[in-house]
Amino acid sequence: MAADFKKVRARLEVEKKRLLAELEQLNADGRPSEERREGSPFGKREEEATESLELEKRLAMEKRIKEQLGDIDKALIKIDTGTYGQCESCGKPIEVARLEILPQTSHCMNCKALQAKNAKNW
Repeated sequence: MAADFKKVRARLEVEKKRLLAELEQLNADGRPSEERREGSPFGKREEEATESLELEKRLAMEKRIKEQLGDIDKALIKIDTGTYGQCESCGKPIEVARLEILPQTSHCMNCKALQAKNAKNW
């Protein structure tokens, strides 16, 4: 199983690098531009609305990427501590097929489904 953990760790680290690069690119693209639209009947209001929408989209993407990075870091720590593959809710082993698809997952399918059901009821 240790060899499998090496593969999992490598996959997680590759994904972490990809996400960090995506986050860096997102931050570089998010810098305000000095460009101004000419000839728009709405002028500055249109520009501000567009900039506001772009900022909201960028912040949402940034939040999603940071959450994914947190999940990956958590999985790497679990590999180091020997708790990788155990559900955080029930303590049972997470299905191998689930870990192959989503190596950073922290819940088995039953607990994740229960979590989603409870979230819907809020």
